[in-house]
Amino acid sequence: MLECCQVGTMRSYVEIDPRRCNGKPVVAGTRIPVTVILDQLSESGSVAAVLKRYPELTPETITGVLRYCHSVIEHTELEPERA
Repeated sequence: MLECCQVGTMRSYVEIDPRRCNGKPVVAGTRIPVTVILDQLSESGSVAAVLKRYPELTPETITGVLRYCHSVIEHTELEPERA
């Protein structure tokens, strides 16, 4: 399923490797899980705060991670919850 989301420029921002972080998506060239970036953005509400915590990242990297997440959501069909 995620192969569709690793095309073009997104591949330069997000990597999935079963030998790294149990195959979870990570920021390319790091061991920072994508979920950590999302959590940091959610908590701080600020790209600047994420960059302060992870100075090895760039604003473009954060944008690439968010585009990756958008693509995953766009290509995932969820079943509605049953009451």
